Amino acid sequence: MHINKVVIQNFRLLKNSTLELEKEKKKDLSLLIGRNNSGKTSFIVLFEKFLKNKSSNFSFDDFSLDLRKKLLDFNDETNEFDLSIKLIIEISYTKEDSLENISDLILDLDPSINIVKVLFECIVDKKFLLEELTKIKDGKEQFVKKNISSFLNVNTYVFSEDSDLQKENRNNLIKKDNKTIDRLINFQVIHARREVTSSESGQGAKKVLSNLTTTYFNRENKTLPDQLDVINSSIIDMDRTLNDNYSTYFNDFLNNAKEFLDLDDLKVISDLQSKEILSNHSRVVYGSDQDNLPEHLNGLGYMNILYLLLNLEIKKHYFLEHKKEINLLFIEEPEAHTHPQMQYIFIDKVKNVLSGIKNLQTFISTHSAHIVKNSNFEDIRYFKRDKTHKNIEIKNFYSDLKRKYHDDDPDKDKAEKAHFKFLNQYLSIASSELFFAEKIIFIEGTTEKLLLPYFIDEYDKINKETPDYIKLSSQNISILEVGANAKAFRHFLEFLDIKTLIITDIDTTKKTIKPSEEDKEKISYPSSSVAEGSHTSNYTLKYYLKAPEYINKEEFKIWFDKLKKNNLQDDSSIIKVSYQIDENGYHARSFEDAFIATNIDVIKENREALEGLQKIEQFDVLSNFYDLTEQILKPKGKSEFASSILWLALSEDVEWNIPLYIKQGLAWIAKK
Repeated sequence: MHINKVVIQNFRLLKNSTLELEKEKKKDLSLLIGRNNSGKTSFIVLFEKFLKNKSSNFSFDDFSLDLRKKLLDFNDETNEFDLSIKLIIEISYTKEDSLENISDLILDLDPSINIVKVLFECIVDKKFLLEELTKIKDGKEQFVKKNISSFLNVNTYVFSEDSDLQKENRNNLIKKDNKTIDRLINFQVIHARREVTSSESGQGAKKVLSNLTTTYFNRENKTLPDQLDVINSSIIDMDRTLNDNYSTYFNDFLNNAKEFLDLDDLKVISDLQSKEILSNHSRVVYGSDQDNLPEHLNGLGYMNILYLLLNLEIKKHYFLEHKKEINLLFIEEPEAHTHPQMQYIFIDKVKNVLSGIKNLQTFISTHSAHIVKNSNFEDIRYFKRDKTHKNIEIKNFYSDLKRKYHDDDPDKDKAEKAHFKFLNQYLSIASSELFFAEKIIFIEGTTEKLLLPYFIDEYDKINKETPDYIKLSSQNISILEVGANAKAFRHFLEFLDIKTLIITDIDTTKKTIKPSEEDKEKISYPSSSVAEGSHTSNYTLKYYLKAPEYINKEEFKIWFDKLKKNNLQDDSSIIKVSYQIDENGYHARSFEDAFIATNIDVIKENREALEGLQKIEQFDVLSNFYDLTEQILKPKGKSEFASSILWLALSEDVEWNIPLYIKQGLAWIAKK
């Protein structure tokens, strides 16, 4: 038995959001990820409001933005059902499940139907609110904002058809009480708002771990007292010893009161309580017997992970003790204060601690690329704003994205499937940070990787006086070296709607025909200058800018001419491919070619200090930048060349010009 679908309506950013889970419960963990303010916390909070608090604890700000105006204008014509906050869960069960606690929710006895739909609803009491509003002459809107929580009712229903939620069909809803749901669902949550603090904080916060051990002991003492006989016996023995000592010590102190009030039995006795001893006189420490380190002196990372693990143990006991058919555990942002290695292994530890709990579904919200990296992508549910920016879509990352990597053409379909396989492997081993990026810059090689941060810093300096300019270095931009594999990311980028700049090379080649030994023509495409080029070897350009097949020579020639003139654009508004363009009368073929042409005078001045070069005398001989680049760069000297460029910029204050195509790309990605 498990929840296979969640629908949320009218709650904060979750205007109409659906989370699909596994139909057959192949997975018991869901990872909730997305950018900041994408509704992940709201998702958890709504479950807590309906399943934990069980009362009208909603406020005006809990309603979706576009409904608040309707609340402020509330009148006789208002349809309160359209304004209600709804949490709908769809529960799937099988014949192997115990139906004892769900039987009250089953509306159809047809054995082929194994779904129960439950509606939790927070709705305005229309009659009550209108009565109060008639008493108010001025400030009705302010009254609604401040007091709407007093006019809200929280109810639980079961229903069969989605149409039952419509106003005219609501008589089909069957109301249920909290106890019915409580018998079925065990809900537990560990919030991000944890009391894990540094040693500079107040004394109360310093014993957060000890408080957890106290909670654990008190619960065990209540439910399994036999297992704690040794501790309780020790406390009883201590009581006896203290009673004897108290009798002697306090006798004179109490004597006058005993005589005056004629109270022979007035005395002080020991009344030790295990929970008091634990909470006030026990500490969690680590270290050797001689050198214990108190819990409040632990690092925040250790404090946080210890807190989580101890809390998980307590939640585990809750689940095992009550043995309910559906167990829900929400963990919010477990990565707080924790270093990457601990984040990476956290998911494995959670699965290990919680193993053996029947029908457990765990939801973890996170911004940690390390946690995502060590998770199954099938577990990811991605939260993102829709195109209207008024609602949050919750996407099943793996299955929804996999459908995008498809083409009706068999050959293209094979390539798309290879792209998807590469993407999954790449995200697992390299760059799960992409899930949380606001923007992305893809680069091809080591040279660009070394110098792009410098170019970004220089671009920020150039534009620091530009009105409304937001520094690129302050934006959440992920920079990734992907080589020639940028084509594999297209559907991923569109799926997550991430603005992306791809910096690449035009890589022109020239069709060359030579006779072979068999007197047949041998065609090759060696690299060439842009001016002489007839083709490009860059598959990223061909893929994103939709190059036609070369079989259609005239069509390809038109496309290639547009490529050289920079007259081609990707049809996606969130992706820009930036490559070398004509600058000061010269069109470079590669980054090195473009950089040398743009900085020729500065390079000549610093030629002796630049690494990765050879034949530097050619600076005074060759005037063609393509030929010059081919001559002076060592075969494997690109990274040395880039490193020395950066060294001169940072240590000698040498100022380098940014090639125009990179500058234009940065201008595009800098915009909102």
